[in-house]
Order: sequence, then C-alpha cells, then structure tokens
Amino acid sequence: MSIAPNTPQLAPLLAGSPCWVERTVDDLKGAIEFYTGLFGWHYADDAGYTVAMVDGIPVAGLPQGEPEAWRLYLVTPHARATAEKAFHLGGSVLRNPEDGADHTQTTLISDPTGAVVGFRHVPPDWRFGTGGHGAYAWAELNTRDGAASDEFFGELCHYDITQIGDGHRLDYASWSVEGTEVIGRQKMGREFPYAERSHWMVYFNAAPEIGTDSVAYRVLELGGRVTVEPYDTPFGRITVVEDHAGMAFSVIDQSRVIEAEPRIEADDPYDD
Repeated sequence: MSIAPNTPQLAPLLAGSPCWVERTVDDLKGAIEFYTGLFGWHYADDAGYTVAMVDGIPVAGLPQGEPEAWRLYLVTPHARATAEKAFHLGGSVLRNPEDGADHTQTTLISDPTGAVVGFRHVPPDWRFGTGGHGAYAWAELNTRDGAASDEFFGELCHYDITQIGDGHRLDYASWSVEGTEVIGRQKMGREFPYAERSHWMVYFNAAPEIGTDSVAYRVLELGGRVTVEPYDTPFGRITVVEDHAGMAFSVIDQSRVIEAEPRIEADDPYDD
C-alpha cells in the first residue's frame, strides 16, 4: 500500500519547463531504501535505468554511476540548437547532445555563473509526474549573479521574468513560459557559505496530510540530515535536507503559506 495520499499530475511540456529530475548513485540499494522510506516510491527498470514511480507515474530517475547531486532537466524543442546557443551566450557544454533509448535527446550545460542544468527534447507522450506526495514540486537556481542568470536564461529560454521583493535585500525572480511560472532564481546571500558555488535546488512535494515537518523527521530516521529546519514562506512550508549520501534537496508543503508582499515586475535585463 502506498503512503502517497494524492496522485501526481503530468507536467506540461512547455519549452523551458522542467521535464525530469535524476540523481546518479553508486549505491542503488541504499538510495532505494532511503527514498522508499521517505516518499514511498516504487520502481521500474527501463533498460537498466531505475525509474521512481508514485501511483504508477514516473517522478524521478536513479541512474547508477559516479554520485551526483539532484539534476534538473528542462524541455527543449532541439537539444543541439540549445547547446549551441548556450555556448554562444557564454555558457559551457558539458555533454554534447546525444540520443537516448527512450526517444529523447539530451544535453548538459553550465551557465556563466557555473550552475549545471540539463535540456531534453522529449516525445509528446513523455510522462513526468508533479504535485503528488514525493513528486517534483519546484526548482530554483541559486546564483551569485542574479542579473547574469536572468539575462542568460531569458535569452536561451525566452522566459518572462518577474522580480519578487526589492531586488536588493531580496533578489528572487520568477521565470515564466506562456503565463505559467516554471522556475525560480535566487541570488545567494549571507545565508549561503562563502565558498558555495551557484547550483540548482530541486524541491519535492510533501502532501498536507503528511507535512514538511514529518518528512524532515523521517529524513533523520533514515540516516539523512536536516540542514535548514522547516520554515514558512509565501509559497509553502519548506525544509532543506540531505539524503543518506549527503546530497541536498528541498521539501515543500504548498498548502502552508504565509501572506506574500506584492510582486514587482523586473526591469528588462536587455534594456541598457
């Protein structure tokens, strides 16, 4: 019996929107034990690639290899064109576009601030579950240079950019496609260690029936670590944790919100 009280919805496959998350592991058995205990994931084997499932819907991948942090993949209509454009905009191509057995084409890039993200061309019947307990909820780019990130991804993905806060004390931008918020971008402040590099943070959903606090406690029981205690935000109650192998991710209960300040439209990053 699944512990999940709600079923994920399929993500819309908009260009620039999230279409997959994965965490490369060297100890598949340990990863399965941790995430099954935490989220109640079930698993399917796809030609040697382990797919995590919630109520029969794919929500994440656990490929085997050199351990890596949770990685986000964004939809692109053409992976090779995206890689070339990213390079011309000042990014680096870390993995040349390659075709997958699942009829996808994937590339991996590093933006000018050093954060790594994937782009994937997916077929129309691609399935990626979001919103259910233990499924993907959100992702944000934590960067040392918010303006540079807005400019790079605004040009690469044609995002509409909305600043949340004053842009100084709080510099957090929402990136949207066709009126739909798809990604967050946060300028890293004093709360981040000085040596920490720009990176992407993946969020998983905690259903209201379970809650963020219970998930954080379960992380500890399973041998992980809570690096940021649960706290309330205008978007939900959030905690930042590390799994049994020390890889970070966030958990959010989007039903627990506090009142937000009005949003401020960002200045056009290309208007000099």
